This record gives sequence, C-alpha cells and structure tokens, in this order.
Amino acid sequence: MRLPIAAAFALLVPSSLSAQVAVPDLSAATTVSGSWNYAATATGTTATFANASSLPQLAITCTRATRRVTISKPANAAAPFLQVWTSSTSRNIAASFKPLTGRIEVDLAAYDPLLDALAFSRGRIGVGVAGAPALVAPAWPEIARVVEDCRS
Repeated sequence: MRLPIAAAFALLVPSSLSAQVAVPDLSAATTVSGSWNYAATATGTTATFANASSLPQLAITCTRATRRVTISKPANAAAPFLQVWTSSTSRNIAASFKPLTGRIEVDLAAYDPLLDALAFSRGRIGVGVAGAPALVAPAWPEIARVVEDCRS
C-alpha cells in the first residue's frame, strides 16, 4: 500500500523539467535572412545556417559513428536548455555550453522525433534560450539531408 501512495505523491511534486520556461510560438515570426549550406565532414555531415553577413548562426551536425545529431548555436554563456520550435512541435532540451567554441549545443539520437519535425517544418524553425530572442531560420532541405545521413 505504501508504494502506490509514494508514487502518487511523486506525481504531485513539481520537477525541474516541468518548471522550465515554455517554448514561444514562432509561427508568425519573420525568418532571419541567410542561407543553409550542406557539407561533408571527417566524421559525418553538417548543415550550417549563416545570416546575410555570412556568420554561422546554427549548425545541425551528424556524427555517423555514434548516430547522433548535434544542434548548436553561438552563445556567450551557459543555459540549462535549448528551446527548439517547429511548425508541429517544440521542446526544451538539456543543453551544454562549450566555452572553447562559444556554442551551446544539444545532442540527439538519430531517430529522435524532433529531428523529423525539424526536417519537415513548414517554412521556419526556431532555436534559442530562455530570456533571449530565438533564432528563426528558414526550413530548407539541408536539415533533412543531415538527419538522413545519420540514419543510413
């Protein structure tokens, strides 16, 4: 009898995941001017979005050996979560900050449903951290190519 009561109590206690900030709806947001570039790397492939000034703003990278996809963007400091928005779903994902590269990143399994949502998003995707404006980039086929590379 004690186990069901403990389980019910655990559901009532707020977790750190439920306390995170909601991902904003970016369905009406204007995309940043720029373009995607797809390239092979020594360990897999990458799609990089660069703004109109040719500065990289977002990278989606496949590491074939581990079948993992990394989403990264420039950042000045650490943040607990990277917010990812697509036309069909959104999610806060635990993030890590890489001081040597000045990027915040998340790592996903190649078959994570969020990657399908990114690849098939209608018109735009958004990536950001709580308290700062999200980067809203156009959804181009380069994203799908990287995801498929990791799955094949």
